Amino acid sequence: MREFIILGYSASSSSSIATLPNPHGSNHSTKPYKDRPLSLPKLSPSKSSPPISTVHSRPPPLFAVRWDPTKTHLSYFADLASKLARDGKFQDFAMVVESVVLSGVRGSEFTAALKVELVAKGISRLLKEGNVRSVVEVLGKVNELGVPPLKLFDGYAMELLGRQCSQLLKCKQVQELVELMEVLAGFHFPIKELLEPSEVIKLCVDKCCPKLAIRYACIFPHAHILFCNIIYEFGKRKALEPALAAYEASKENLNGSNMYVYRTIIDVCGLCKDYMKSRYIYEDLLKQKVTPNIYVFNSLMNVNAHDLNYTFHVYKSMQNLGVRADMACYNILLKACCLAGRVDLAQDIYREVQHLESTGVLKLDVFTYSTIVKVFADAKLWHMALNVKEDMLSAGVTPNTVTWSSLISACANAGIVEKAIQLFEEMLLAGSEPNSQCFNILLHACVEANQYDRAFRLFQSLKSTKVQETFGKKYKGLSFKPTTTTYNTLMKACGTDYYHAKALLDEMRAVGLYPNQISWSILADICGGSGNVEGALQILKNMRAAGMKPDVVAYTTAIKVCVENENLELALSLFAEMKKYQIHPNLVTYNTLLRARSRYGSVSEVQQCLAIYQDMRKAGYKSNDYYLKQLIEEWCEGVIQDSNAKQEEFSSCNKTDIGRPGSLLLEKVAEHLQTHIAETLAVDLQGLTKVEARIVVLAVLRMIKENYTLGHSVKDDMLIVVGEVDGGSTTQNLEVKDAITKLLQDELGLKVLAAGAKVGVDTTIEPGNTTDSDQDLDEMSGRDDPPAELIYSTRRPVALERLKVTRGSLQHWLRRRSAPRR
Repeated sequence: MREFIILGYSASSSSSIATLPNPHGSNHSTKPYKDRPLSLPKLSPSKSSPPISTVHSRPPPLFAVRWDPTKTHLSYFADLASKLARDGKFQDFAMVVESVVLSGVRGSEFTAALKVELVAKGISRLLKEGNVRSVVEVLGKVNELGVPPLKLFDGYAMELLGRQCSQLLKCKQVQELVELMEVLAGFHFPIKELLEPSEVIKLCVDKCCPKLAIRYACIFPHAHILFCNIIYEFGKRKALEPALAAYEASKENLNGSNMYVYRTIIDVCGLCKDYMKSRYIYEDLLKQKVTPNIYVFNSLMNVNAHDLNYTFHVYKSMQNLGVRADMACYNILLKACCLAGRVDLAQDIYREVQHLESTGVLKLDVFTYSTIVKVFADAKLWHMALNVKEDMLSAGVTPNTVTWSSLISACANAGIVEKAIQLFEEMLLAGSEPNSQCFNILLHACVEANQYDRAFRLFQSLKSTKVQETFGKKYKGLSFKPTTTTYNTLMKACGTDYYHAKALLDEMRAVGLYPNQISWSILADICGGSGNVEGALQILKNMRAAGMKPDVVAYTTAIKVCVENENLELALSLFAEMKKYQIHPNLVTYNTLLRARSRYGSVSEVQQCLAIYQDMRKAGYKSNDYYLKQLIEEWCEGVIQDSNAKQEEFSSCNKTDIGRPGSLLLEKVAEHLQTHIAETLAVDLQGLTKVEARIVVLAVLRMIKENYTLGHSVKDDMLIVVGEVDGGSTTQNLEVKDAITKLLQDELGLKVLAAGAKVGVDTTIEPGNTTDSDQDLDEMSGRDDPPAELIYSTRRPVALERLKVTRGSLQHWLRRRSAPRR
């Protein structure tokens, strides 16, 4: 015999259970439950069934009856619970369910007896009132008691629940929404039908809540797709850190390595311009002894396409791992060649894919042809670009707008205006609809050919509604909408006419376009071309006033204007300003400053130049050391007057030094000129030729002389380290020693003594990898790391041979050089 406890409240209480009809017949008492005697003891609930939490303060039971299944029908209590739910009294509903289940009735059995339409009606009422929390609490309790919450919903209730979820999404209550989704997923609700997962992901990304996005993704069985969505959405917003957090979470929550996730995070690294991170992810994959598929390799090469050396390294690794290249892979290789300007290598790849197509392995697509055409277009090889077009048509591939744009650009870059217009007309006849870029290329062709008036006439005819008059009436419907690039191209055609260019800038704004950094840079260049340096600098200020930060192109243009107008100090101040704003100089910036002087007058000017040179090399740029080396040599030789013959003999252009990097000499000069005047005058000539050693010694003497004229006297002897006493290049050391001794004694009249050997640490620069020349691309494609510019080898202590110029001798030489001539 089982006992069943019914819990009730008095009529004066807020509960609905005031009287209970007798399920056995019509003979029943109408007294409230509190007036009935409690004749049966209460059953203690099972330890495994916790008391319901929705009842905040449960009063004591008002009656207890012993339930005999043979006399009491389960349907009665199911009917009671259904009606309580219908009336929205879910607290009492939960208590009835708890009491029934605790008496030993299975939850599924009681659920089957419930009238779902009544329960769903009550749930719908709460959802209409927006009381989602109460519904969830009740569902949580009945779920603990073994009653499936999903069984209590009908279609209308499910629709209302979806509306509430949509409302949370609309109000951007991301925390509440994700928590609700987690609870409903635990109840086995169809989460995907309530809300589109991508919308929830976008909300999490907009709120920059990667943890919530990850929690939401983990709800679904296809979590890897949602993880990719999270990573990509953060990537589109250039937020790499949250994207990486989602990537790390995917590795913890997914079984095995998912190539789709790896491909997505590598693509995002490209969007965020963090190319090195994409390489670390690839290396991490290899460390796990997992072979990436072709799609991961393609993404990695595409992200790093700007680095031709690394791209081919990845391609070779892919081949070694046995991954077969597809057409997209070859297209990316062509793209890398295009960015690097390697026409020769692009031709090799093009011939290879043509061979593969002839054997039926691959099929060239329109992207392949368009890319190789662009390679030739950038190199101004318009004949070869047109040959590719013929190959394309022979293969049955129809050129698209991009292909035609590249073909027209090939002729435009070469300044062949008539051919560019002819190709444009062919494009129209082929049925391809030109975009604004095609029209801009035609204008560019006119500018490149210095046909400025024609460019303006073409622009005026294109801008009118009767474009067909320009290319014939058969091209009706052809329209042209100018872009910012259109006006930038026309501004270049203004020459030095600042007011004409300014009028175009104003017209650009009038038609709803906004000038970009290139627009302002062109205007500054035009202003500087007329000698108006102040006007060019004012344009930089106008850019900031317009809410646009000057970029490296704008600053480089302003620096160029200053240099051309021989105002180097102002150029250097602009260089310092751009670094203050963390705008990284490019190769053009550095070269503009390094070539600003035709000669150097003071040590401070040389120090400025060498500081820029060293900064340039640290930034990873290769400079033309030969030009700078000549200027430094000329400045150093200025210590010696009336020594033209000697200068010619010891010129750095001497054939014996061909092939040696100028960077080694320049670094040595920079090192010694940066030495403070109060420090010991020590000159290290190890690893230098006699010509380079001469220049370094003269540079130090030039610095000593200029400091002397400023009132700084010599306080110590000058020590010159020639090389090792034992080992090393003995012949070279003797040549350097003899050359420096002759320079100091015979040409300058200084007293030179042998200072004796001194034990020191050998840090000789090994010249093995010091070349700055470009290497063959086929060799680069198989090399893992770029060669180091300078390799320092620290070995055991060695005895160093030194020369000494005494302090007295230096002072006598300085007084003699500074004395007025009669």
